[in-house]
Amino acid sequence: MSDAFFTCRKIVLLAKSTSTQIEGVFAATSERSVPEEQEALLQQWLEEGAGNLPASESVPVEGEVSVALSSDWLEGSELLMTSLSDLNSAPEVTWCAGQQLTELHALASSEPQDHELAELAKLPVEKTVAVAGSAPWAAVVPQTDHQVAGCAALDVGVQNEDPAVLAWSLASEEETVPTDPPAWPIQNVVQFYPFPTEVPYHEILWRDWEDLSAQPCVPEQVSKNTPLFEFRVMSYNILAQDLVEQGVDLYLHCHPDILKWNYRLPNLLQEIQHWDPDVLCLQEVQENHYWEQLEPKFKEMGFACFYKRRTGTKTDGCAVCYKHSRFQLITVSPIEYFRPGLGILNRDNVGLVLLLQPLLPEGLDPEAVSPLCVATTHILFNPRRGDIKLAQMALLLAEIDKIAKTTEGSYYPVILCGDLNSVPDSPLYKFIRNGELFYHGMPAWKVSGQEDFSQQLYSRKLLAPLWPSSLGITDNCQYVTLCQPKKSGRRKYSRDFLLQFHFCDVACERPPQLVLLEGVTDAKPDRPAHWLKPAAMVEDPDPQPFIPRSSGIIQHGLNLTSAYSHFLPQRGRPEVTTMPMGLGCTVDYIFYSAEPVENGKSGGRRLYQDGALKLLGRLSLLSEDVLLLANGLPNHFYSSDHLCLLASFGLEISSLREALKTAEVKKTHLQHFFPYG
Repeated sequence: MSDAFFTCRKIVLLAKSTSTQIEGVFAATSERSVPEEQEALLQQWLEEGAGNLPASESVPVEGEVSVALSSDWLEGSELLMTSLSDLNSAPEVTWCAGQQLTELHALASSEPQDHELAELAKLPVEKTVAVAGSAPWAAVVPQTDHQVAGCAALDVGVQNEDPAVLAWSLASEEETVPTDPPAWPIQNVVQFYPFPTEVPYHEILWRDWEDLSAQPCVPEQVSKNTPLFEFRVMSYNILAQDLVEQGVDLYLHCHPDILKWNYRLPNLLQEIQHWDPDVLCLQEVQENHYWEQLEPKFKEMGFACFYKRRTGTKTDGCAVCYKHSRFQLITVSPIEYFRPGLGILNRDNVGLVLLLQPLLPEGLDPEAVSPLCVATTHILFNPRRGDIKLAQMALLLAEIDKIAKTTEGSYYPVILCGDLNSVPDSPLYKFIRNGELFYHGMPAWKVSGQEDFSQQLYSRKLLAPLWPSSLGITDNCQYVTLCQPKKSGRRKYSRDFLLQFHFCDVACERPPQLVLLEGVTDAKPDRPAHWLKPAAMVEDPDPQPFIPRSSGIIQHGLNLTSAYSHFLPQRGRPEVTTMPMGLGCTVDYIFYSAEPVENGKSGGRRLYQDGALKLLGRLSLLSEDVLLLANGLPNHFYSSDHLCLLASFGLEISSLREALKTAEVKKTHLQHFFPYG
């Protein structure tokens, strides 16, 4: 990579240099005592070096002029550097090298022009110089054998056509410094280090694994030694190829070759296979690619797969895959958000909800570990239609409520992941995490927080009720038909008792602005003796919160929190999962069930601690500035416009926990009776 880069820069510098300057450098050399062997080698290089260059490294011009890079002359370049090391006392050489170094820095971000190549073509053949591995002469440390051998030969035109590689190379110039820099041959000149020969993208886009299992436990939390069923969950928007071709303007920053499906597919499969998740949730999965390529490959990797295509004319959808050696399917429920006749649900987004039973080793009770509910979805993108986003999320939560609810009324552990097209701390995000949202009067664009449309005079506002009762979903995000019936032990009141509260105290007070009309408004109603105040009413032993249908509040009771913190403390920057139009943001999430903690604040941010489902680790995300070094997303290394999310969880195994407690009790008793063993 660096060889081709400096070859391009050499062409420009030699084209801008006069023959007098070239002769002056080597004339200064001839004035000193140069060994005969080096003198002959230098003369041979000037006469024959250009003709022995590889064809892929040369730049054809009119005549027989050829300037390129030759690794065969590497040993000779080292001798040349030795012979020119005594040029420090020559002022004209120092000035020449300094001028060329200045021009090299000035041209570091530019490309050779046609007129410069034309000037190079006019130079005599005997005055054309080819410099091996560096430029300008004697001002750059020569490369070693292993550096040249590890660098593939790149054509100059391809290098200049690749903005991702060029931007990354220029950004790496200041950071890549050798540990022991070699001696600089010319004094009073700023040292210029060559670009690294080959630095793969994953060294820039390196993602660390964050181990969270060793963190101190919260009080009242189960001991970290509790046996767990450990598994990994990955959520990944893999960017459907049809959407790439329909939105070419969104990927103008990408080289056309890296957008081809034949290039992207192996990268995506390799990334998934490398991280080896037990549960894989995918979004933007193109239907024909799924059936023809992805599902067969996933089955080879040990996955059982389920797919749901978007409704209408859309060709992509969502998929959930799980290792059949780790889980057994209990039930699967695809969700379509499109509902004919409902304007708030007229889009083609879909979701998938699965209930999985973890498989334990032989000898353990299969029911010792709780089933796991896994859900994935891709919510509508349109940042102006937050009302549709909330309605789609309410449908998904209602389906999870139906699948994950136990016979006792509690919930199995839930993992909800996908592309929600909403940023952290937006109203939609807070609704999922805090379980409640007051939406009445809220601008629709504000729900997702993607863009700010506050300057618009007329914006859509959310009004209660958000969806009609015909949808069959309550404001608690539950199906009406599945709501728990009233308990038989609740107090029942007679009609006569309820009529006692027909009037309130305000009805017995005379309004101060009321005009006094004799016989009309001068009468004041008297409170009958048998009237009772509401405070005298006996309290319901099993009260249930009642929220009017038009209150403008929606709720859910799943107790979900995010596996990611959405901030990188090491870099002091927010996490990024995608980069639309070059701007980084977070729209992909992995939510999981946890236990709420009382924080003494009503209506504030809800706090959680791990319960039966524990977060053990996660794959760190990247910041916007790091992704910009690789020219954003997609790039040569990541073949989607989203980053994958990966988290490790642990489910408590109840039978092993009880066995562990029993063993600890026995150990305590033995130590009591036999303190010395």
